[in-house]
Amino acid sequence: MSTTDKPTVDTPESALSEEELATVAPEVMASTFGEYVHARIARIKHGESGALPVIVGLIAICVFFEIERSSFLHASNLVNLFVQASIYILFGAAETFVLLLSEIDLSAGFGAAVGAFVMLELNATPVNFPWWLAILGGLVVMAGIGALQGSLIARLGLPSFIVTLGGYLGLTGVMLEVANVDKTAVGGVITANGTIAKLYSSHISPTAGWVIMIVCVAVYGAIALLRQRSLANQGLSAAPLGVTVLRIAGVAVVGIVLTLIFNSNQGTSAIAIRGMPYLVPLVLVIILVATLFMSKTRTGRYMYAVGNSPEAARRAGINVKWIITLGFILSSVVAGFAGLVYASTEGSMSTDFNGGQDVLFAVAAAVIGGTSLFGGRGRIVNALLGGLVVAVVFNGLGLMGVSAAVQDMVTAVVLIAAVVMDALVRRRATTR
Repeated sequence: MSTTDKPTVDTPESALSEEELATVAPEVMASTFGEYVHARIARIKHGESGALPVIVGLIAICVFFEIERSSFLHASNLVNLFVQASIYILFGAAETFVLLLSEIDLSAGFGAAVGAFVMLELNATPVNFPWWLAILGGLVVMAGIGALQGSLIARLGLPSFIVTLGGYLGLTGVMLEVANVDKTAVGGVITANGTIAKLYSSHISPTAGWVIMIVCVAVYGAIALLRQRSLANQGLSAAPLGVTVLRIAGVAVVGIVLTLIFNSNQGTSAIAIRGMPYLVPLVLVIILVATLFMSKTRTGRYMYAVGNSPEAARRAGINVKWIITLGFILSSVVAGFAGLVYASTEGSMSTDFNGGQDVLFAVAAAVIGGTSLFGGRGRIVNALLGGLVVAVVFNGLGLMGVSAAVQDMVTAVVLIAAVVMDALVRRRATTR
């Protein structure tokens, strides 16, 4: 086989050029740790860098703010940063579902507000639903909103921009009406009570935090090793054992660092507050479930196929209309969770909720995390990185005393830079 032919699994990695290595997943060609690293570097050089630029950029931004304000990496500020990022992460994940389909949802912000108001109304007097039933009721309402908009887009062929713009305006009015249904919402404000409020105000004990972290790392390690062994036994492509062990070690290090941060004193010397707020694991579980759905289920792969080419997906037998509708349903449900987190952190919901700004941050978090505006490329889990970038920018500039106007401008620059990078990567990949 010549070096100009398409590589196959039997081709030794050393016989391939970097251009050929960049077109094949490292797991396919590498049999040793060194070969895997070589293949991975080749892919990065040729534009397949994944989340690496975002991670490097996030580290650089954190270093800059720590130099400017030494309190930036203090435990109390980092915990506050994770809480701030939770809302952006969930909004970014919600927007990712529709961006992967090459669509957009401009109504996610006020949809989240409607869902949060419904949850709080159902949990308050005179309805007094249990907290779990109130949350379920709000999510059902959100699913209905997503189903309606998705059906209009998929079955009538209407542009998602126009449909969700109408949803943006309509849901603004719905939010005002829902806030006035219950007279306890004085001045358009309703207070979060019970378990909903405790998502932010209550913390997991430090001991429980360590136990949960150890269990999560152990489960991840066991699954990774079993999967690696299963693929190897079946003669399928798998990453070298050293790579799997390194990934497990990386997850363990991240888990230890996060647990140490959350178990540090977040309060004052007189009143010590330690432990992780309950909303943080809630957000992580939502992102994990959404990521597994998109990567491990047939429906999730169908969504990627529709985003890449709706016509090709239709010819392959995929129900494109249903997949698009489902994408908007999932987006609305995750946005509903974002509204729940917002209500918990603020302790209430108010009609002055800035849903317009939040939907822009949702798109920013998704795109910064690596989701393509052209559909078919991106991962839900990367909304974690995008949401953290947005939160870090706002948090760091706030510590520096920068005005809100400058914060918005800096966020705009970060977003445009992410879009430019996405366009350049796609152009380079297309040229190759």
